Amino acid sequence: MSALLRALRRRILTPSISETSLDKRGFHRKSPEAQELLETVGRSFLEGYGHAVGTRTVAELEHCLAGVPERFRGFAYEGAAMGATVLDAIPGTGGRRLAALLSGQGRHHVYMAYVGIGWALARLPRPLWPDIGRTDPLIRWLILDGYGFHQAYFHTDRYVRDQRPSTGLGWPWGPAGYLQNAVDQGIGRAVWFVAGTDPDLAATLIEKFPHQRRPDLFSGTGLAAAYACGARADELEQLAHRAGPYRPQLLQGVAFAAEARELAGLTVEQNRLAVRTLTGLEPKEAALVCRRTRPQGPATGDDYERWRRAIADEITSRGERQNP
Repeated sequence: MSALLRALRRRILTPSISETSLDKRGFHRKSPEAQELLETVGRSFLEGYGHAVGTRTVAELEHCLAGVPERFRGFAYEGAAMGATVLDAIPGTGGRRLAALLSGQGRHHVYMAYVGIGWALARLPRPLWPDIGRTDPLIRWLILDGYGFHQAYFHTDRYVRDQRPSTGLGWPWGPAGYLQNAVDQGIGRAVWFVAGTDPDLAATLIEKFPHQRRPDLFSGTGLAAAYACGARADELEQLAHRAGPYRPQLLQGVAFAAEARELAGLTVEQNRLAVRTLTGLEPKEAALVCRRTRPQGPATGDDYERWRRAIADEITSRGERQNP
């Protein structure tokens, strides 16, 4: 394919950068700094998406993604996974871009990449979905997490302010009863963006949801607070306070953020501050909890939730021992 055609394909397939504006989305503006952070996250996502649909090879794509600053590179990989999934769905493109990305440098960014696949599922008709059955059976729930984030980010009134559940998606790759839990984990991540990184507003939004949905929502918010960041130490302490009985789930999300950052080699000082403040651990220690409790052998349908609970239990108990 010629450079001109690739450039045209990129222009046609890539969403407008205006879609990431907090004003466009109607999200809370806590401060100019928080607004710039969240909008840079959105721009980085779209940059990765654009590279995925506009480059000739995965090697070229990886080279472009390596140029994204460390703090935002994970979001670029998330966007690249969405772009690769969308590109693969187009007849005549070969359908191999996502697999090549995940087997290359994308394997270090697998958490974010799976979330990006979920974004694509929200945009593609079901017959054009990738073969989910070929993804890691333990963490493929992150694809639904990405789907939930997309829905809450772009349909905020329905999924956040009106607390509507997700219906009609269909998910034959695990217990059907867990689908809403995984989607809510993504909605919880989006709440951090909707709230403009304001912990009180994030907690207030979550408290409007039914009690049974709040554990997963706080987990997602904890992940976003420690991965995307945007809050001071005192604000993070307030988030932990507002989480109340859902603090273990909040900390599980924080540990997932630490593991995703550490696996990719993208931990920056803002992540260290968030993880230390919320868990009392260094990111490497929190990531080690995720790795040590990860189920061994072939994953079953319930292993993901058991893993998340094991992480929550250990992170919470370690924090209590360090801060009696």
